[in-house]
Amino acid sequence: MSFGQNISAIGIVAKREILRLLHTPLYFICMVGAPIISFLFFISLMHEGLPSNLPIAVVDLDNSATSRNLIRQLDAFETVEVAMRAHSFTEARMEMQKGNIYGIFYIPEDFSKDATTGKQPTISYYTNGTYLIAASLLFRDMKTMSVLAGASVGLQSGLAQGYTEDQVMAQLQPITIDQHAIGNPWLSYSIYLNNILLPGVLQLMIFLATVFSIGSEIKYQTAREWLRMGNNSLTVSLLGKLLPQTAIFTLIGSLLLTLLYGYNAFPLHTGWLPMMGAMFMLVIASQCVGILMIGVLPTPRMGLSFASLFGMISFSIVGFSFPLAAMDPTLQALANLFPLRHYFLIYIDQALNGRELYYSWVQYVSLAAFLILPLLIGRNLKKALYYIEYIP
Repeated sequence: MSFGQNISAIGIVAKREILRLLHTPLYFICMVGAPIISFLFFISLMHEGLPSNLPIAVVDLDNSATSRNLIRQLDAFETVEVAMRAHSFTEARMEMQKGNIYGIFYIPEDFSKDATTGKQPTISYYTNGTYLIAASLLFRDMKTMSVLAGASVGLQSGLAQGYTEDQVMAQLQPITIDQHAIGNPWLSYSIYLNNILLPGVLQLMIFLATVFSIGSEIKYQTAREWLRMGNNSLTVSLLGKLLPQTAIFTLIGSLLLTLLYGYNAFPLHTGWLPMMGAMFMLVIASQCVGILMIGVLPTPRMGLSFASLFGMISFSIVGFSFPLAAMDPTLQALANLFPLRHYFLIYIDQALNGRELYYSWVQYVSLAAFLILPLLIGRNLKKALYYIEYIP
């Protein structure tokens, strides 16, 4: 067939696919509804960046002016809310077991007296590790408050002994720490999670839509008609079928980037073009992986199961929640088989760190390399489209 005939055939198949999209509500749910709902849900859920006013209980057995001032300062932290004043540790522990509080701040008897006489009283704090984020944030703030309390007592004791404030501070904090959080100085969980979690959701939807659209041709015995419209060329038929989906998913991906870097003003140091290019490459790479899935398991049921499993594993293996370097070497190698991994590396280099585009060329080429997958499975897939009879 000539080039012009192939282009015409791609257009015919694309029109057929558009009609299938319009008459099948499941496509709309998978390609538009589910991604947009996920975008709005997670962005609004983490709009504040960090959880605030996490309830804790305070057990103040000292009940002195010093301990009450300590509690007021702890309550002033944005993350902490002193929700109850317990009369005993047992009472506070029961509230934690019920899930009403996430932490306990314990001030012993004679705390103020012992602190001023140099007896080194102990402040205890407990967090519920069942709730990882809440426990981590509360542990940080309660530890900070404990350190500040110790420094305050030390400062007062030193001043009472006739030392100057500079002399006392040199003993309390001989080394000053200058801390900088690179990439996400606000320590926002929205920036940390949504920039990869939501593209991961989009990747999962692309897997499912690609497998379903090809698998439905097998299920409803329309594969031969589809191939005939594509001049009996699998390449032409796939291009015509996936072209409308590519356009829709690219628009949805562009909407996601607009929400992240426009509406929420997340860090985007190298501009829109590198991330728009990465999003487009993620879309077509994910479609190629979807073709491989239905080619390896050419039944809708098994293909969709494969897509779901592969898509869910992506969230764990790409390295944004658990460092890839700490994984087993085998898993480190397997991570490169996931398009989301390469998108993640582009995001770090371009959006967060603002490096030159040259340093990300390997990741762009890696995403482009997924285009080879349909060629590897093409013969098996075409055979399945012609000869497999679907059995429900």
